[in-house]
Amino acid sequence: MQIDIFVVVLVVIVAALLFSAVKVLREYERGVVFMLGRFYRVKGPGLILLIPIVQQMVRVDLRVKVLDVPSQDLITRDNVSVKVNAVLYFRVVDPQQAIINVQNYMEATGQKAQTTLRSVLGQHELDELLAERDRLNANIQKILDAATDVWGIKVANVEIKHVDLNENMVRAIARQAEAERERRAKVIHADGEFQAATKLVEAAAQLGREPQSMLLRYLQTLTEVASEGHTTIVFPVPTNALDLLRGLTVEAAKPR
Repeated sequence: MQIDIFVVVLVVIVAALLFSAVKVLREYERGVVFMLGRFYRVKGPGLILLIPIVQQMVRVDLRVKVLDVPSQDLITRDNVSVKVNAVLYFRVVDPQQAIINVQNYMEATGQKAQTTLRSVLGQHELDELLAERDRLNANIQKILDAATDVWGIKVANVEIKHVDLNENMVRAIARQAEAERERRAKVIHADGEFQAATKLVEAAAQLGREPQSMLLRYLQTLTEVASEGHTTIVFPVPTNALDLLRGLTVEAAKPR
């Protein structure tokens, strides 16, 4: 009876050892194998055989991970207090470094992203945070990628999600935008007036060089006024127009 119990216990122990010795890794997984506490090699994917008790394995997922960076309170270069949050995309490219060089690469990357977000965005003004996100995203991604390279991490992308302002600052930005629109409208109106005045001066100079042109313009204006259907039209007659009419009459009366 004791022999049967011993055999059963032995079979259970051998089965447990065999079960612990056989590992199956998916295509996106790698196994960092340690032998007696020392790094041995990176294995996978597929069927992995380990020496029980002597070898241990740590699984590493190589897929792209999405990390939501919590809102960070920061002060911009123009002394505006804002809250900024972002999303981080990264993946493990070196499983050995990700396990050996850092205790928890997920937490370490998240903390590094928070400090980098505050440090980089604090060097820029509010207008840059609102209008130049692509450039700031690329700058943060470059800094994070360089900092996490020793951990075997590749930062693929960083996206600033929200820039939260207090209510007073929102109203101030709205007033600033309205003032900017008014300024542009005034500049455009003034530019139009300047161009119109320039053209009028050129037209007056042209008409001054050709008196007949002035008369024709005057007669055209009378025609336009008469076409509006008024019963009585009172208009001044320039003396130069009368002189031009007399001159034309005299020219027409001369014998050919």
